[in-house]
Amino acid sequence: MLVYVICYGAAMLFAFSAHFTLSGMSLLLAAVYLYLREYGKSGNPLHLRGLFSLFYVGGEGISCLKLSRLQTEWSLETWACFFVAFAAFWNVYELAEKRFSRKKTESAKDGNVQKECLQSGFTQAAAAKYGDHIFIAIAGLTALSFAAFLFEAVRLGYVPFLLRGVPHAYSYFHISGVHYLTVSCVLVPSMEVLLWFYKREMKKTEKILSLILTGVALLIPVLCVSRFQLIFAVILAVLTFMIVSGHRKLRYLFFAAAGLVPLYVILTIARSHDVTYLNGIFEMKNAATPIFITQPYMYIANNYDNFDCLVKQLPAHSMGLKGMFPLWALSGLKFLKPVLVDWPIYVTKEELTTVTLFYDAYYDFGIAGVFFFSSVLGVLSAWLSSRIYPGRNPAWYLFYSQAALYFMLSFFTTWYSNPTTWFYFAVTGAFGIFLEIKNKRRKQL
Repeated sequence: MLVYVICYGAAMLFAFSAHFTLSGMSLLLAAVYLYLREYGKSGNPLHLRGLFSLFYVGGEGISCLKLSRLQTEWSLETWACFFVAFAAFWNVYELAEKRFSRKKTESAKDGNVQKECLQSGFTQAAAAKYGDHIFIAIAGLTALSFAAFLFEAVRLGYVPFLLRGVPHAYSYFHISGVHYLTVSCVLVPSMEVLLWFYKREMKKTEKILSLILTGVALLIPVLCVSRFQLIFAVILAVLTFMIVSGHRKLRYLFFAAAGLVPLYVILTIARSHDVTYLNGIFEMKNAATPIFITQPYMYIANNYDNFDCLVKQLPAHSMGLKGMFPLWALSGLKFLKPVLVDWPIYVTKEELTTVTLFYDAYYDFGIAGVFFFSSVLGVLSAWLSSRIYPGRNPAWYLFYSQAALYFMLSFFTTWYSNPTTWFYFAVTGAFGIFLEIKNKRRKQL
């Protein structure tokens, strides 16, 4: 933590003196150091605190490079919020990890508990409990998701992938309530991974059918032209594989990312997002910057500047109403009382609406909201880490892989105030309950 404090102070001084490259490098070095520290301590490259350190602090460092004309100097309060967000998470996680550790040892050995749990990997005992029923869950969720997609396509009269010259076709491909079911397909590939590890002795027809179902699930985001949903599904499956198999090598993530590049390009073309269109939005200081650098840079960096816009422009805090959007959305209250969701978004540019994990926390209660939410995240992350060990319900692996992915994309959006996130958690919870019920019935027979 001392390394982070020193690097953060240096980053602020460099930024205030307009040495933006040095400012960004200070935070990038801190992010890499903190991640490697957690990796070395736990032996787990998907350690939640390590991932948050690498991607949230690293994203902040990338933003500090200020490569776009849209980016301006941050206010002192913005710097304070970013510092509090990470410091609160780090320290609360440290305390909570000691509390939730299954082996109550001295703090120097706390990391070994998680290392032992995660390195043990998959066990045959767990397979005997749950393996027979994962296939049923895969079939049911795929059928439900594909039926919802067909309903939306028929009702709206188009499939986004088949349209040309409409950059935001997917943005309008939504029927309230139904679309949650459509995008739940992203969980199927991860369930497929669990199936292959929990049921080693499958019939050939069952293997083929399960792969076909997973292929259908992956086809849905392609037809929707949703690059994010496709990336989410594939990366989530890779993370699940790394956790449940015990083969936690970073190369799996790099291979998955490389495999997604061609599909990403195809979907970008299908969405009519050409280079001229994107360069016109991103306003890079160096107009010759290649689009394959510009696009990921802005998808990371501008989110922190959007937070700074919020800090500078917000007239009054929403006192919790903004962050409770999932409740208003999933309950249908947003239709009965639209004022509950009528909150303006403060961003650098109309087309660039992604924000960081703590955007709504600040919107609700300012820096106090950032501190509280970050502390809650620290507790929940430590608790979830303590629930992952061999023999548990496979839904825990799926919960953990989702949490890992959300931390990897902590620079991208406010996950906790996104109703889709809670719907995914609800589906995962239902998956776990279904397996437990089936397992109990199996014991009774």
